[in-house]
Amino acid sequence: MTAALLRAQRRTWTSLRKHRNYRIFFAGQVVSVTGTWMQNIAAAWLVLTLTHSPVAVGVLMLCQFLPATALGLVGGVIVDRLDVRRVVIATQAASMVFAGVLAALTLGGIVEVWHVYLLAGLRGISLVFDHPARQQLTFQMVGRDELPNAVALNSGLFNGTRVIGPALGGAVIATAGVGACFLLNAASFVAVLASLALIRPRELLPLDRGDERPTLIRGSREAFAFLRDVPAAGIVLGLVLLVTTLSFNFNVLLPVLAATTLDEGPEVFGVVTAFFGAGALIGALTAASISRASPRLLLAGTAAFGVAQLALAPQTTLVGAAPFLFAAGIAFTLWTSNANATLQLSTPDRLRGRVMGLYYFAFNGAGPAGGMLAGWLAATGGTALAFTVAGASAIGVSALAFTVLSRRSEQRRVASRAGTVSA
Repeated sequence: MTAALLRAQRRTWTSLRKHRNYRIFFAGQVVSVTGTWMQNIAAAWLVLTLTHSPVAVGVLMLCQFLPATALGLVGGVIVDRLDVRRVVIATQAASMVFAGVLAALTLGGIVEVWHVYLLAGLRGISLVFDHPARQQLTFQMVGRDELPNAVALNSGLFNGTRVIGPALGGAVIATAGVGACFLLNAASFVAVLASLALIRPRELLPLDRGDERPTLIRGSREAFAFLRDVPAAGIVLGLVLLVTTLSFNFNVLLPVLAATTLDEGPEVFGVVTAFFGAGALIGALTAASISRASPRLLLAGTAAFGVAQLALAPQTTLVGAAPFLFAAGIAFTLWTSNANATLQLSTPDRLRGRVMGLYYFAFNGAGPAGGMLAGWLAATGGTALAFTVAGASAIGVSALAFTVLSRRSEQRRVASRAGTVSA
């Protein structure tokens, strides 16, 4: 048992142990993403403070993710034409500027809701290009064998900082105000930009992109043709689209949970977000120790995500809500890391930017509609109604995906038996 645990622990950190470029980039991301989480909760809290409206927080999500809806595939096609490290440098620098402007407006006492919405939209545009480029860069840093491990570690980073960032953000909001959160986030981008400068391009895995660079129309057509020819990839994208639209609207619901359902302030908002992030970190480390993409774990994680939200729905105290937020976090990263790795491993180099652009669209592109729905449900029936709808939707989508995949598997078995008999 001890030997097995040691092997699993060693597998957890494989990508960091083996690849210098990934270690450096990972370290820079730890600082930068912590700052991003501080800004995320500060922006939501600022909008809620200025408007006293859950729907207004939903509008903030609309502004942030509307660019993914409009430009998701375009971003992937463009990334497939460019040097991905330089793309990431450009997008991170742009995000640094947007955070600095928001800090200046807030600390200057002249910030208005439309400022927050506009800067969230501009940052959303940069993320349309940042996400597929970062996925490609990760593949170049670690290669095919360690990709599932690196994807899980990236999820661990994202969600580990979800613990630290909101907790720090809540404390900073309470002591120095939301403007300080925005300023600290702007400063945090120095770390990731420095890490990108230190990466050795000669150690990056070359990408086989073919002889022709994709045009917008032809490149888009090739991406959808791939999904048609590899139905399992289409099913994964469909699951991600439905679950993130109907079930993952925590950016809207957690500030409402803290301020309205629990009737608490920004410190508790940071705590409830941190509980979800702590669970997500555990889920990511579990996926990293497995080090392979698993469709079963993807479906199990999706269903468990729904169950945790159903259990969270009736809770009206922090003590009651905390364990179910933690459980939801574990389930969340189990299904997201497996979905991401499954898509990347099934996609050829020349299409990876486009397919991961579609993944970004699936994960965030319908966020505006989902955020507005979650805000409306919370305004109508409180977080109890919103989490109930979210939980039931996740369970239903996982059951549908399981049925479709099982049917396809049975069809392949029948076809294989028929081929064997005819031979």
